[in-house]
Amino acid sequence: MVSQEPLNKTPLHALHLELGARMVPFAGYDMPVQYPMGVLKEHLHTREKAGLFDVSHMGQVYLKPRSGNLADAAIALEKLVPVDIAGLKPGRQRYAFFTNDNGGILDDLMVANRGDHLLVIVNAACKDADLAHMKAYLSDLCDVEVHFEDKALLALQGPKAEDVLAPLCPAVADMKFMDVRACEVLGATCVISRSGYTGEDGFEISVPAEKADELARALLSHADCEPIGLGARDSLRLEAGLCLYGNDIDETTTPVEAALVWGMQKARRPGGAREGGFPGAEIVFKHLSGGVERVRVGLKAKGRAPVRPPAKLYADDKGETDIGRVTSGGFGPTVGVPVAMGYVVSSHAETGTTLYAEVRGKYLPVTIENTPLSNPPINAEREHYCHDHQIYRRTRMAEH
Repeated sequence: MVSQEPLNKTPLHALHLELGARMVPFAGYDMPVQYPMGVLKEHLHTREKAGLFDVSHMGQVYLKPRSGNLADAAIALEKLVPVDIAGLKPGRQRYAFFTNDNGGILDDLMVANRGDHLLVIVNAACKDADLAHMKAYLSDLCDVEVHFEDKALLALQGPKAEDVLAPLCPAVADMKFMDVRACEVLGATCVISRSGYTGEDGFEISVPAEKADELARALLSHADCEPIGLGARDSLRLEAGLCLYGNDIDETTTPVEAALVWGMQKARRPGGAREGGFPGAEIVFKHLSGGVERVRVGLKAKGRAPVRPPAKLYADDKGETDIGRVTSGGFGPTVGVPVAMGYVVSSHAETGTTLYAEVRGKYLPVTIENTPLSNPPINAEREHYCHDHQIYRRTRMAEH
């Protein structure tokens, strides 16, 4: 009989059980997939008001140069990512991704400039490998202190997120998208970023583990805030056209194939002030200049049947011309139809193209769509973020 390793628990595990969550194994942790409200209502509540997610399973990595000069750590980290870290100002954060020697993506992450150190948030399933990867280069070769921060991480998402958090920390009302700052909340120093991975306005709150339960209860006491599980987190990020590592991006996909070129700033591209120097740069630059054979696209089904991975995609309704596959898919509660993402050959990747997904022996029509797939009303502020980051905040700005 094969023994199983016991699952890790976040500091909010007891609270999840108290709230009636259905728990599932995820990335080595016992995590809530949904609460009594159910995935559909949790999704819509987050779009309309505010949802609280426990993302404490993710890794929070502290990078501090022993020289005392943060630029040393920033330049060192740029050797691992094709992203402008040296140009990241104090109190700001940026989306990034580690690459391998083939230009593939080892993980995607967030990097924040905290003044005297960098805070790197990595995915739960990759965090041990990511820590070893950073230690091997940054600590051993570049004299940068590297370690996990033993803290909980909460994500408060939705158009009412500011209303929920501001009574506990009024300073968050002045924060802009991708701002990061320290804030005293309930007597604890928290690091708060105005960001998230649902396509909504919101905040991610790094809080000392021993204060996580108290903070979560305080946020949930607000009439507009409900606990939300991993099920709705997945459908929310899918509607927003945001990648899930291991599904939509992995070691076999380059940033160009994954349509993540927006995450590579001018300074790191060919001709930039600090071009290249990251693993796989030659291959990634070749893709930039010469194009790629396949690319990630958003998809909407024309019917009601969900299109899920690893469904194959065809150019015809007979299944004769195989042109790609689905990597993420499910029902989109906001739009009321199934939505998906996948990779297709570049010759068939134009927006509006009808493809056919193989689902239980049938070939169901799907249309290539721009992301975000939820297509909410666009205002000038959100349009800017959609274009530059493919992460949009504030679903209903008119309510503020």
